[in-house]
Amino acid sequence: MPVESPLPVKLSAASKPETAEAQARTAIESLYDRFVVPTVNRGLTLTHGQGRLVWDDQDRKYLDLGGGVAVSSLGHAHPAIRETLARQAGILIHSSNFYYNEWQGRLAQRLVGLTGPGKVFFCNSGAEANEGLIKLARKFGHAEGRYEIITTTNSFHGRTMATLSATGQEKIKHGFEPLVPGFVHVPFNDLAAVEAAITPKTIAVQIEGIQGEGGVNVASPEYLLGLRELTRKRNLLLLWDGVQCGYFRTGRWQSYQRILEGIPGGEDFIPDAIAMAKSLGGGFPMGAVWIREPYQDVFGPGSHGTTYGGSPLACAVALTVLEVVEREKLAENIFARGEELKQGLEAMVGTRGITAVRGYGGLIGFVVDKEDPSAVVLRLTKAGLILIPAANHTVRFLPPLNVTADEIAEGLRIVRESL
Repeated sequence: MPVESPLPVKLSAASKPETAEAQARTAIESLYDRFVVPTVNRGLTLTHGQGRLVWDDQDRKYLDLGGGVAVSSLGHAHPAIRETLARQAGILIHSSNFYYNEWQGRLAQRLVGLTGPGKVFFCNSGAEANEGLIKLARKFGHAEGRYEIITTTNSFHGRTMATLSATGQEKIKHGFEPLVPGFVHVPFNDLAAVEAAITPKTIAVQIEGIQGEGGVNVASPEYLLGLRELTRKRNLLLLWDGVQCGYFRTGRWQSYQRILEGIPGGEDFIPDAIAMAKSLGGGFPMGAVWIREPYQDVFGPGSHGTTYGGSPLACAVALTVLEVVEREKLAENIFARGEELKQGLEAMVGTRGITAVRGYGGLIGFVVDKEDPSAVVLRLTKAGLILIPAANHTVRFLPPLNVTADEIAEGLRIVRESL
């Protein structure tokens, strides 16, 4: 069935209803109805953006604090990204991974410098990055017949067959059975459950520092430190899905650095491999897998690959995004803006249907126990604020890293007056 638009729409000659009861459709919506697979219940028709603002086809303006689901790290139409895209398109867009290119080498060096000794594999999305984690673990354990990976309930790792099998949400698996074998799900933040699930076939534990899609559930310091000790003791890989909670979103490079900040032993914590994507390209499709030094050469020539991953264009854009983040001190900015946002939302707990607030920096969710989060997001959209729904009655703020204090205050005002 055609997806209904949540807002009034402008009629074109091609989309006028045949009856008074028919839902009016714009020309663009009609194109989607006819030619685009309906995997999403879409709302607005967006035409352009600037900074943290977007406009629809009725020329209505919205404050976008959903950030394209944690992708638009510098907001919309950032001049540095536009300039890099234009310049690099005139130099070299694609060259294939049969050849070296300067931009991929430079970006890998920067990511290793931010994370720790190791190497980087480039791909195109978060799902591909998580596939890389899964393949790394299986390759590492193959000679010993170890292939099982322990993941957690309410996790989200992607929609390929392997990553949805790894995901701990039954709703996204329905209709795709039989799933890829080799994944065991245990409760999040439950170290004893992980230890009890280990068998002679186990090779890795895969987690998110903050479960974004699952409801902005934050791993505890004790859980993370315990997992690192347990996996080392049992010769298991600790795989980190930083696709949504990474790339400075919490005010630190990776979310484990924010969660473990000031915790004894936290400064020494590091996973064995990290999946990255979303904010990495600031809107340009890009993913990466950082692999820690002892395992950095598990993938040899021919064992893993990609056609588009690490292209000159993608890497040039990612280098530009990183340069802007560092030059404008955007990690510090989103840290501070996140504190303002969290305090503002916490002041509303117990009112407006809000029962809890979770997260850090630019990944903060508020819980609305008695209402569908999609309905809450729709109401806020009508009031001019774009946010993102999540599981477990949670609504997410995922603002760009360069969001301003005034924009956070405006977002809080709209929530306060609309709910």
